Amino acid sequence: MGGLTEPTKLKHVPPIYPDIAIRANVYGDVVLECTVSPKGRVTDVKVIRGIPLLDEAARAAVKQWIYSPTLVDGVPVTVILTVTVKFALQ
Repeated sequence: MGGLTEPTKLKHVPPIYPDIAIRANVYGDVVLECTVSPKGRVTDVKVIRGIPLLDEAARAAVKQWIYSPTLVDGVPVTVILTVTVKFALQ
């Protein structure tokens, strides 16, 4: 029976809250689909459920995240993850 080793986030980069969104009192969650390469790099990010003023900040942050490789039977593979980036006003 083959084994699956799920990815673990090794590097987290928080999003930079856009000034215009802060001034407009915009907050909430941006849900993204990201493709993670066999080396653990985020290679593609698509917005699944977004907030127009926050989408680009979320995408830019997630593109910098690094994961441990996803392994199937010990072999690194590409994987698609769904992640949520939360924006909250202080």
